Amino acid sequence: MARVLIIGSLEAELGQAARIAVARGARLTVAEGAAAGLAKLRTDGADLVLCDVTHDVGWLISCLTEERIACPVIACGRPNDADAAVRAIRAGAKEFLPLPPDAELIAAMLQTVAGEADKPVVKDPSMVALLDRATQIARADASVLITGESGTGKEVLARHMHAASRRGNGPFVALNCAALPEALLESELFGHEKGAFSGAVAARKGKFEQANGGTLLLDEIGEMDPRLQAKILRAIQEREIDRLGGGAPIRIDVRILAATHRDLQVEVAKGRFREDLYFRLAVVRLRIPSLRERPADILPLARYFAERYAQANGLPFRPLAPEAEGMLLRHPWPGNVRELENAIHRAVLLAEGSAIGPDAIELMTPTTVAAMAAPITAAMPEAPPSAVPQAPPAMPTAASRGASALVGRRMEEVEQELILETLSHCLGNRTRAAEMLGISIRTLRNKLHEYRAAGVAVPPIPGQMPASATVD
Repeated sequence: MARVLIIGSLEAELGQAARIAVARGARLTVAEGAAAGLAKLRTDGADLVLCDVTHDVGWLISCLTEERIACPVIACGRPNDADAAVRAIRAGAKEFLPLPPDAELIAAMLQTVAGEADKPVVKDPSMVALLDRATQIARADASVLITGESGTGKEVLARHMHAASRRGNGPFVALNCAALPEALLESELFGHEKGAFSGAVAARKGKFEQANGGTLLLDEIGEMDPRLQAKILRAIQEREIDRLGGGAPIRIDVRILAATHRDLQVEVAKGRFREDLYFRLAVVRLRIPSLRERPADILPLARYFAERYAQANGLPFRPLAPEAEGMLLRHPWPGNVRELENAIHRAVLLAEGSAIGPDAIELMTPTTVAAMAAPITAAMPEAPPSAVPQAPPAMPTAASRGASALVGRRMEEVEQELILETLSHCLGNRTRAAEMLGISIRTLRNKLHEYRAAGVAVPPIPGQMPASATVD
């Protein structure tokens, strides 16, 4: 359930946008002006802001940037407000929403900030059984640890559990623990008081407080620093948190769901994850199988994504051609559902004709070519008995043919190209790209800082502020 903040009067056409958002399941808050809206974002947070262009959108976005509040802002106005729309986009607004609003466009925006559809798309028996168990567990308040490879849909399952729980009418707040440096992560989790550190210009609620009465998903919990793990453990045990710079603890009522692609038992054995926190989080454990383990889900998911992105981009729906479906079924999907989603999204944009054919689907990535390429073998003619045995010439593989093009290039150039191509393949998502590259999010972040300092264009972070306004 997306949290939407509307800045402006609900008496005119912006009120129609509010009614559409509520009808689509959004939790709505309203502010009369930009300053009041900023105050609500500090205290309650939001997944999306719809701001009338009659208010100072640029000032709002600059304040969000300064206070490191990453929330997409959509500027709203009449189509004849062209100058105001241009100013808002240049100031950092993600999009311009013409008024009166289009219901399907608002639905697409809400679906984007919510991450996925309201219900998981499953057909494979293994996923049907997992979903049944998750639904049963959802009614309790116990902490749940969701594991599985990156891209399998851990957040989708968490949202499903929240919707099926007694807290379904409360907020669902998700935080990717790998996406922020430790200093920012602590503030995001626990909040801070005014003056607690440089840049803390006002008091702000953290994710624990924003999720009060609902569910908090700690995604990629395995990447969290041990010092913060201790504070998380205390919050779970005592049901209270301390804001940075605060003088008294704050009571919270939050259900904790945690997700990770790592084996936390191995991390505990290596001393990288607290054993007591592991047992607090893993009251119930749910493992999501990889897409390779649930082949019956591939085509239903692909058809769903094809319809979803055709609608979101204002394009006619094109079904998948039989050849394209066969291509999808043969692919090993190292990136799981995320890779499938990205592939179908691109295919929807590239497809021509009445169906999505295999020529519109790009599946190869720099990191999977070598893994997927099989050596080509050929029968060699038998040598005559008198001949000196010779080793048959090695037949070229797809990997070796691709590697030959790299000869003569510097390692730094190849690494940069690989990182940027993988990041583009992941539509700018840092966490996904780091997983595919097999490096930590911090290493990737440092590399991107180096490239940007050298004047190299870096794909922006999806669904957040411009690169200059966020921390990679």
